[in-house]
Amino acid sequence: MGIQFMSAVLFVKDMASSRHFYEDLLEQPVDLDLGLNVGYKGGLAIMQTALVHQVIFGSATEVPTESKTHEVYFETKDLDTLIKKLEGEGVRFIHPVREQPWGQRVFRVYDPDGHIVDVGEPMPMVIFRMLGDGKTAEEISAKTSMPLEIVQAIIQAGEGQ
Repeated sequence: MGIQFMSAVLFVKDMASSRHFYEDLLEQPVDLDLGLNVGYKGGLAIMQTALVHQVIFGSATEVPTESKTHEVYFETKDLDTLIKKLEGEGVRFIHPVREQPWGQRVFRVYDPDGHIVDVGEPMPMVIFRMLGDGKTAEEISAKTSMPLEIVQAIIQAGEGQ
């Protein structure tokens, strides 16, 4: 099945302040800037809290009191097998597989301590799924918010097939 840890995501209220803190004060180099979601080299990411709550819980204002202020993010090419395994162990799901606004299929669960664990398909798989649906590299870049050069490089390398 192959599950890979990708990053820890901190939910932040003020992106500008958080970016200043991590980029200017702690000198963390940006790996990928998607506006309200910024990934740093080394695995840390920050994401705007209102967007996180909308994406995870479907509401920017009504959030379960047990929710934490971060999530741990993994990727696997085989979401269905992992879901069956977790269901078989009685793991509590936050939501079933659903497509995020950027096109990635993900599901989220709670770990035994109530921390949010996000599991998604690798973005190269998303890109090749969109290609299969007839979208151009430009359309994929717009949908995923990934820079066109990265989308084109993934397509050229054949990474998601």
